[in-house]
Amino acid sequence: MNKWGVPEVDRNTQTTNVPWVFAGGDVAGVAETTVESVNDGKLAAWSIHRYIQSLYGNNVGTTPKLPMFYSPIDEVDISVEMCGVTFENPFGLASAPPTTSGPMCRRAFEQGWGFILTKTFGLDKDLVTNVSPRIVRGSTSGPIYGPNQGSFLNIELISEKSAAYWLQCIKELKHDFPTKVIVASIMCTYNKEDWVLLAKQCEDAGADILELNLSCPHGMGEKGISDDPYLHEYTRQIINSHYLKRAVSSLDAILQAYFLGMGLACGQDPDIVRTICSWISKTVKIPFFPKMTPNITDIRAIAAAAKEGGASGVTATNTVSGLMHMKADGTSWPAIGKEKRTTYGGMSGSAIRPIALKAVSAIANQLRGFPIMATGGIESAETGLAFLNAGASVLQVCSAVQNQDFTVVEDYCTGLRALLYLKAAKSLKDWDGQSPPVEKHQKGKPLLLKDTGLPHFGNYRGQRTKLEKDAMAKSGPVPVESVFATRPDMTVSEVPTVQDVIGTALPRIGPYVTLDNQQQKVALIDDDMCINCGKCYMTCNDSGYQAISFSRDTHQPKVNEDDCTGCTLCYR
Repeated sequence: MNKWGVPEVDRNTQTTNVPWVFAGGDVAGVAETTVESVNDGKLAAWSIHRYIQSLYGNNVGTTPKLPMFYSPIDEVDISVEMCGVTFENPFGLASAPPTTSGPMCRRAFEQGWGFILTKTFGLDKDLVTNVSPRIVRGSTSGPIYGPNQGSFLNIELISEKSAAYWLQCIKELKHDFPTKVIVASIMCTYNKEDWVLLAKQCEDAGADILELNLSCPHGMGEKGISDDPYLHEYTRQIINSHYLKRAVSSLDAILQAYFLGMGLACGQDPDIVRTICSWISKTVKIPFFPKMTPNITDIRAIAAAAKEGGASGVTATNTVSGLMHMKADGTSWPAIGKEKRTTYGGMSGSAIRPIALKAVSAIANQLRGFPIMATGGIESAETGLAFLNAGASVLQVCSAVQNQDFTVVEDYCTGLRALLYLKAAKSLKDWDGQSPPVEKHQKGKPLLLKDTGLPHFGNYRGQRTKLEKDAMAKSGPVPVESVFATRPDMTVSEVPTVQDVIGTALPRIGPYVTLDNQQQKVALIDDDMCINCGKCYMTCNDSGYQAISFSRDTHQPKVNEDDCTGCTLCYR
């Protein structure tokens, strides 16, 4: 102890002169804030770990790195195989800003991502120069800034780096991370020689898989192709006319002359997709996946054409074309140059998840067993599992990283392990993923008395309090039953693998005519949990079927079962 009566502490380790005593925070007499005390605790925890390990002859080094909490959940295998390629986990980075460079891809692997897609690149003759600004927050969640954006919009083109740069990156990354999966994302004009050359170069560099970007929703698709759909169709009819086919020796030459566009321009036409895939299938032995655009009437037709062309699978789906911000003065954001011009960009993030889920499930239902790399709004283990259930094999992520950073993959992997483990625990069948059943409560607090028929506001609240006091005076403290009062039986059966859950939702997804309109539901209101706000009455009255009445005095809603159609609008 020092002269002030507090322990002498090594500030670098939080150790004292007694080997098994560690101190920090107020007890050490030096911390002035809660933050400092917490930091002392973390440092002391590392020193305690080192000390305990040294007792057993283990040297854990000097760089602080505490082991994570360990449980049987950590033993769950979340590896998955697709097209003969094994992925350590199904989470990877999409071809997007998070994989702009080789060093970024390297850091992603070091952080734990199972695979990465390079930023889409092309041949040097197709190099691009991006505009700025070009990546903006979405407007779908209102005026919210910072993390947790519901969407983003970008007008970024493909990589500005050369093919030589990316081919060298692929070689180096594959050498240093042999168990990781590298997907080379490439794009060319409608030119057989270009596609064949670039695909072969990527295979030779060591890429495990190719992704053919046929669906960039802005910029690349406009290089030489008109936006007018009538001109597009008119030209196609001319090209396919009997007279022109007889007069011109090479139909491909005509198509190449017209479809000079890249990306979306190619990805919207089944014939073009089928042809490009046939070129690649005859060129490389590694799997390849054309990337599907959602900006089309029926994505299944494009996926089917890709399969007919020899594709190993497809990626679904790319960003959704849109115009995000429009200010009161008529200018948009992003605004380019002093003229403040803009263009339609690609919307990403959780806002497009319903579109991507539909695309994945629709393709998986029509082309059973056809591998799918899913992308579009994957932001958690739960949303990732939803795509696996819908038929995807692996999961590409972008916007979630833009909201946070590469470390989100740790939560995704732990969460997916937990979700698979919980499926094997029969005692937890009532849980919704990692969420336990919701017990009766009133604004988060347990209910001492139930079925009183009294609202929870004003004078009625006082009446409820008196009833609770009277009940406790007669029989002592009122017991509050809880599903957590006893530890659940955690006996588990065989834990499912990622492969086991792929496509499990598909038998329940189909056309409207498969739904049974004889099994009807009506709304029920639990007076014990009702907060008497009247929102259910308001939405049913002005947007539903006027099936809910609302008491002027008690503010208690009541459902008229004869009028209720079970639309569920009140349940939100």
